[in-house]
Amino acid sequence: MSRRGIGGDASVLHRAPGLAWSRAPQAAMVVISRHPMKPTIIVCGHGPGISDAVARRFGREGFAVALVARNAERLTAAAAALSAEGITAQAFPCDLGNASAVTAMVSDVRAALGPISVLHWNAYAGGAGDLTTAPVEELRAPLDVSVFGLLAAVQAALPDLKSARGAVLVTGGGLGFYDPKVDAMAVQWGAMGLAVAKGAQHKTVGLLHQKLAADGVYAADVVVLGMVKGTAFDHGNATLEPSEIAQRFWEINQRRTDVSVTFP
Repeated sequence: MSRRGIGGDASVLHRAPGLAWSRAPQAAMVVISRHPMKPTIIVCGHGPGISDAVARRFGREGFAVALVARNAERLTAAAAALSAEGITAQAFPCDLGNASAVTAMVSDVRAALGPISVLHWNAYAGGAGDLTTAPVEELRAPLDVSVFGLLAAVQAALPDLKSARGAVLVTGGGLGFYDPKVDAMAVQWGAMGLAVAKGAQHKTVGLLHQKLAADGVYAADVVVLGMVKGTAFDHGNATLEPSEIAQRFWEINQRRTDVSVTFP
């Protein structure tokens, strides 16, 4: 008797020496998809400017893009614009100052687009502009977004980031630097709360860089020094191109050595 497949299963006829013919199961077939899942980047704090440029830059490299911010209508329009360019994109409305909501959002992104490879944190919040008069509780809003929301996202995405040897890429601000001239500027602009939050965020990124390196996860920030075209801060005198900042993010993600770089 010759060997042949039996019905629709994965067994074959075989005969051990001195024994009757019998059926022995073969190893289960492994099916390899011809369309492997794309890596996913979560862009938190999406809006015109840096975050939209980052979404496009990584999307052109084959990343699926999750756009996250509070305004669902604007997010949906932005996701549609990216999709029209051939980039896989979905909108995930979320209050990034609410740690529980951030954790749930990461789970939703994973379910919709697959494991997370890169977390880009561009979100910020104002408040407590004058630390000598603002209620202490008012300082919570900028810290909730710049630090606590960021950490909630990192913790929720960490299993994926470890598996992918992924990255946490943060948009930093010069107001967070420890410099008398910068401090004077923050006071003059009524941005003392934001300066505190950005300073804490900058330190947080440095700590994450050290802690996560052993797990193959890269953490860094690009500290933007100046006004970015197309943003809420552009009153006609902005000089920084969002696409160039996005390129800087792409470059540091490729090198994976810098803990912090400035732009320009």
